[in-house]
Amino acid sequence: MNVNKGTAATCEVLATFQSKVEAKTAQVGVIGLGYVGLPLALLFARNGFAVSGFDLDPSKVTMLLRGESYIRHISETVIAEHVRKKRFHATTDLSHLREMDAILICVPTPLDAHREPDLSFVRNTAEGIAPHLRRGQLVVLESTTYPGTTEEVVLPILEKSGLHCAVNPYVTDGRNVTGSEGQEVDFLLAFSPEREDPGNKQFQTQQIPKIIAGVNASSARATQTLYSRAFEQTHLVSSTRAAEMTKILENTYRCVNIALVNELKLLCLRMGIDIWEVIEAAKTKPFGFTAFYPGPGLGGHCIPIDPFYLTWKAREYECPTRFIELAGEINSSMPEHVLASLADALNQRKQCLQDARVLVLGIAYKKDIDDPRESPSLKIIELLQASGARVDYHDPYFARLPKMRKYDLQLESVEPTPEALAKYDVVVIATDHSTYDYPAIVRHARLVIDTRNATREVQEHREKIVRC
Repeated sequence: MNVNKGTAATCEVLATFQSKVEAKTAQVGVIGLGYVGLPLALLFARNGFAVSGFDLDPSKVTMLLRGESYIRHISETVIAEHVRKKRFHATTDLSHLREMDAILICVPTPLDAHREPDLSFVRNTAEGIAPHLRRGQLVVLESTTYPGTTEEVVLPILEKSGLHCAVNPYVTDGRNVTGSEGQEVDFLLAFSPEREDPGNKQFQTQQIPKIIAGVNASSARATQTLYSRAFEQTHLVSSTRAAEMTKILENTYRCVNIALVNELKLLCLRMGIDIWEVIEAAKTKPFGFTAFYPGPGLGGHCIPIDPFYLTWKAREYECPTRFIELAGEINSSMPEHVLASLADALNQRKQCLQDARVLVLGIAYKKDIDDPRESPSLKIIELLQASGARVDYHDPYFARLPKMRKYDLQLESVEPTPEALAKYDVVVIATDHSTYDYPAIVRHARLVIDTRNATREVQEHREKIVRC
């Protein structure tokens, strides 16, 4: 890399950190052992680093120390092996952060009740790090957030420790950094957005290029040195703001395009056109088109949330983001569309939604994973209950609905046996898990509301199916 020397002290901090990483004697700490943090911790352990995972939930820590997994796609065998070989340790004690050379923050960044950013997890984590921060450590924020968070929120809290990290511009071509420090840097600070896609078997964590940015050149170089030991490819950008905006762009792109097909679905329903057939036809064009699919609403921790982080920050600059806000409104309204379609289908059969027995199939926000975060299924259940329906659910990954920030539905999974299916007035396919036998579901159910086009191959009893 092209390195222009900054102050001697700063160069010493960087050189010491890089030498530890290259020798694999650097200790890596990961705060937040969820769908992002746990795979990241295990990735560094697999690449020969001693890793400590930090989480406030003692039950998670206990399970990990026993070699058990609470995330379906993460192997218990892998966890147990790293624990046994002392490459991975889990704890709730933040005082051990002082022993770490790198501290990676992977905590939630939800929205509050007013759809505004809730950075309480990020702030609390930074407050927890500050008393244990020491000279020469690297702190990396991975949580998705609005541009400016690393510099405006995390940095001031960390500097309460009495240590300093100067914000200095640098230039990068994506691989190399050109820049020098005008002031001494006591610790290193960077942003590197997580790009996890739970359940995606095509791209493993290490195969997804890692976006990296530091608040100064030394921080960028240190972070690249660390992540290049675990990821196949890294890409440097010129500021933490640019890196934060990169992740927001990725998910806003998906949010807007999903809103487009959701709106077109509503139009196609009125026009008597099959939107799924139209999308498949459009996909045959080898350029200029990327397929997105409609559904009952958006789920997961990223796409339903990240665009609202950007629209909130845009107000500071008096720049309206009408397009993004409209996309959010369309996607947020889809559970109500499902409810309306269900009520209309029952009305046509001279039945009422109130007191109707409804079985919702699928709680996870997408197929074949055990992740319920922001799932539209939960909103659909809530709307059905508010309308007086008697609601049950089934999901192969959730024997009981977990308590979440917005929901505590206290329901247990009901097996969709032929006898059980026949008892319900309507069955709603909310998540199209591969384990479901869709021909059997249609055969035994009285009425099926299909929000995912899961019954497209079913030939018999199609008069029972309402696609919405």
